[in-house]
Parts: sequence; structure tokens; C-alpha cells
Amino acid sequence: MKLVYSLRLLLIISLLSQEIAFERKLSNAAIALTKDKVVYDGTYVSIKYPNGDVPANQGVCTDVIVRAYRKLGIDLQKEVHEDMKINFSKYPKIWGLKRTDKNIDHRRVQNLETFFSRKGKKLNVSENAIDYKTGEMVTWMVNDKLPHIGIVTHIKSSDGKRPLIVHNIGSGQVLEDCLFNHKIVGRYKFTK
Repeated sequence: MKLVYSLRLLLIISLLSQEIAFERKLSNAAIALTKDKVVYDGTYVSIKYPNGDVPANQGVCTDVIVRAYRKLGIDLQKEVHEDMKINFSKYPKIWGLKRTDKNIDHRRVQNLETFFSRKGKKLNVSENAIDYKTGEMVTWMVNDKLPHIGIVTHIKSSDGKRPLIVHNIGSGQVLEDCLFNHKIVGRYKFTK
């Protein structure tokens, strides 16, 4: 009985260590993106599939997420597209689409929220900064009308009370103390 308990405990510890390592790698990948000069540009662009990306010097908030995951070998363009093809009815119809579009679907906040809810874990939104952990995605509604997304990092604010976020809200891919700057509407965790 002790051996079974010990093996289970070792397995749990191993899985937790892998998860923590992934989350830290995602945080580091997002932080690395802040070194690239990127102009905020949400223009529709035809891109290759899979592993397509808009020009490296352009992007929006969702491109931060896509690029960070891509650095870890996860292609959200492909992942979102494949899930949408099979489960199109579960995704928002805000844009009036009748079918998937591999050029843009993964670049829409609401589609990422749906994908992360389906394939990852949707977490409770909190007013307490300590609840937000490294490697989580946070979504906001800016001015009650513009959806936005960013990645929680392991770096803390200057007062040590809030995690810094990597996002692009108009000034390029930046690391900022902005967790509570807008109304938080979603919190997600996704590891593949």
C-alpha cells in the first residue's frame, strides 16, 4: 500500500513539475517577444497554413499569444482551426462567418477564449492579484467594447503585488503592470 501511495505521489509531483516548467517557459517566451519591434496592426492578411504568421513587425494582442505558444512548438493557428472545423457551432458568430478562416480565426480574442475553455481550463476571474499565475491568459473588455488578451508572467510589479502582463494594446508587444487596468472577463490556462 505504501508503495502504491509513493508511486502516486511521485507521479503527481512529476506532473506538477512539468506543468510549472511549461508555464515558466510560456512566460519567458512572451517576455522574449517584447524585444521585437512590433507595430499594432490588425489588418486582415492571408497567411500560410499551418504555422502562418502576419509580418514579424506587425501584430495585435492575439498575435502575442500565438507567437508565445509557437515558441514552445504549439501552433494555435492549426489548433484553433482544427477545433473550429469540427465544432464550428460552439464558436462565436460575431463576424458573420459561415465557415472557418485559417487566416484570422486564431487572431480573434473571442475564438481564443472559446478554444481555451474547450481545450484548456477556464478559471474563475478574481479581484485578487495573487490568484493570477504564471502562464495564464487573461482577457479584458476595454471600455466595455473592445476584447483584449495578454499572458501573465512570473515577473512582479515594482511593489511586488501584481504579476506583469505581456500584451499588445497599441504600443507593440510590451511587459506591463496592467492586470487591473480594464475589466477582466476571462482567465484561462492551456498546456498541450
